[in-house]
Amino acid sequence: MKKIILCVFMAGCASVIPDQPTTRIEFNAPEAYPEGIAYDSNADVYFVSSARLGSVGKVTPAGVYSLLINDPTFKSTYGVKVHPDGKRLFVCVSDANYSKFTSSETRKKMARLVGIDIATGKKTDDIDLSKLVPGKHFANDLTFDSQQNAYITDSFSNVIYKVTPTGEASVFADSSMFKTEGVGLNGIVFHPSGYLLTVSSGTGSLYKIDLNNSKNITKVATEQFFMNGDGLLLTENRKLVVVQNGGSDKIYELTSEDNWSSAKLSASTLVADRFTYPSTAAMAKDKIWIMNAKFSELTDSTSVPSNKFSIQHARLMPLPR
Repeated sequence: MKKIILCVFMAGCASVIPDQPTTRIEFNAPEAYPEGIAYDSNADVYFVSSARLGSVGKVTPAGVYSLLINDPTFKSTYGVKVHPDGKRLFVCVSDANYSKFTSSETRKKMARLVGIDIATGKKTDDIDLSKLVPGKHFANDLTFDSQQNAYITDSFSNVIYKVTPTGEASVFADSSMFKTEGVGLNGIVFHPSGYLLTVSSGTGSLYKIDLNNSKNITKVATEQFFMNGDGLLLTENRKLVVVQNGGSDKIYELTSEDNWSSAKLSASTLVADRFTYPSTAAMAKDKIWIMNAKFSELTDSTSVPSNKFSIQHARLMPLPR
């Protein structure tokens, strides 16, 4: 493998920066355009959604793709997470923009949280979130807290919903800070210290929401905005991975030393890695893997739909302090 040598004048040594992309798990899923990714350590498979077809599939580390569920009422599927019980997969179902099966009845109106039995592929839960607030809807991503409550971002209404383990749905957080045009609130994670972290694609800001008082919302002070910020992944209590697309197509690591009142950039991927519209991230066997959604093709009328997609290893290179 070729190397580009970059001399960093620290302690008289040079660091070696690779100029080749990282490992990709390639798989065939014609026209799927997967957006969400979740890793199941029990089965050693990745679950992936489909913004184009609405299906949910699974991918082995060897790159073998198979369908888990293909429900005709699922226009598009986005964020996916394995439930804390390890037996179900939960998926955000919407009809936001890219569905091949969009209709006037569902376009920008659908917002559902669907549970799927991992063993059988049968639907176990189906919670309608679209009636909780008026306006357009786009259930985009989700996370679970330590009590198995689910929290879901609506990227059009710019609210965060809460669904209890018994299926009771409500609006958890709604703030003027969240409001923006186009796609807003996106990736979301639960922090064990008792709060949520979420990113807005539209404002580029990270927000911290207290689970005990959802009106206690603060903007995380960062060195830059993350416009087109998408998936989030908390790798440890003070480290957060942010996936950014829309032209940047990079993955960043943020580190906080003050319980996420503020955060600094600590690492990022390289341009040489050539991510193709990265969307979401998952941790598998101590490595971070990114879903390459390739959504740029869906906005290009001359593009031929892809059959092949990839999950790519994120090599985070430390940034100079």
